[in-house]
Amino acid sequence: MLHVPETGSTNADLRQLAEAGGEDGLWLRADRQTAGRGRQGRDWSSPSGNFYGSTLVRLRPGDPMAATLALVAAVAIEDALRTCLPDIGARLALKWPNDLLIDGAKLSGILLERTGDAIVIGMGINLASAPDLSDRATTALGDHGVAVTPEAMQALLADAMTRWVAIWREQGLPAIIARWEARAHPHGTSLTARLPDGQVLTGTFHGLASDGALRLGLADGSAHVIHAADIFLV
Repeated sequence: MLHVPETGSTNADLRQLAEAGGEDGLWLRADRQTAGRGRQGRDWSSPSGNFYGSTLVRLRPGDPMAATLALVAAVAIEDALRTCLPDIGARLALKWPNDLLIDGAKLSGILLERTGDAIVIGMGINLASAPDLSDRATTALGDHGVAVTPEAMQALLADAMTRWVAIWREQGLPAIIARWEARAHPHGTSLTARLPDGQVLTGTFHGLASDGALRLGLADGSAHVIHAADIFLV
């Protein structure tokens, strides 16, 4: 596991290490990022005290689709936090595509990037503080009286990712989807989906499709399959 006090982006650094031959399972953590990024190019606020790290997965023949590693990472984060925080665990819920919530407020985010056969998985977890976002509620473990250091979080995540990547490879995507759905908000939860083309759909959570896409139940009884969107709890 690598650690730096400060960097622009752990994902950017790990991409360079991947291109230089970095091995499967490599981790890089930073105390602070100056150019952190979230999904769709959004800035990711990165003050000290939170967890900012990236890990590397080298794709192998027979692996499930690379994009489904976002589900693996979400399951691993939830697993790591539930393991060390039993009092918080019952209030955790996954939200598609890769958010972890406490009482409906965003606690963490994930960013996947690819270079060759390497998938770099960036994770940000609000341990000490949470950014103020205009379009969604956010929270940090510290808001709930829980203190976890970034170092401790890295060890928990590394262990959880090793286990869940192995399950992803050995048992396939259905095992990941089953775990993800078991840790998500309930079926029937009201959701709004903001699609990349600007279309907005409102419906209910109908679980995941076999490829990990979101199934959104619509008022006419049909289920709309979504592969890319911003999803909000209603």
